[in-house]
Amino acid sequence: MAVSELDDSCAQFAAFQAQAEELTAGLDEARFNWRPAPNQWSIEECLAHLIIVGQRQIPALETAIQHARECGWTGDGPFSYGPVERFVLDLAKPPVRNPLSAPARFRPLHGQPVTGVLPTFLHLQSQFRLQAEAARGLDLRRVKVPTPRSRFLRMSLGMTFAIAAAHERRHMEQAKRVRDLLG
Repeated sequence: MAVSELDDSCAQFAAFQAQAEELTAGLDEARFNWRPAPNQWSIEECLAHLIIVGQRQIPALETAIQHARECGWTGDGPFSYGPVERFVLDLAKPPVRNPLSAPARFRPLHGQPVTGVLPTFLHLQSQFRLQAEAARGLDLRRVKVPTPRSRFLRMSLGMTFAIAAAHERRHMEQAKRVRDLLG
């Protein structure tokens, strides 16, 4: 039996939890906040950025899923997605081909403690998994979710999960490169 989109999303969010714990294991505050260069993010900033974006996505997912349940928008996959959504997914995926600067509202504060950032990040991953579970049985293409960048730009529910996971994978890889430089 093929793995469903939602199963894949749940597995990825669980993997991000494990990766974050591994990335931060044994780090003191100075190493957690260390930047390889003044214009590059620390491990803390990578995780904090994902928290900021995710905290906008979770309520949007909850609202869209609730609305879809009320409307009875059910469906079985596999689902196919249009070229615009696939293009946005490609932009979010690593490796980064054309780096984009994060908008000011998504830039994290530098110097936050690992004891604050890590538990919040782990909780966020659990919230993504809960929303993916709540989306089971819905038409993942028909249900639309506002994006964190603009409430006017809406993506299908299935692609919202895929793009969120790709964006997280991108910044987890960035954080891993920082950890590798730390030794």
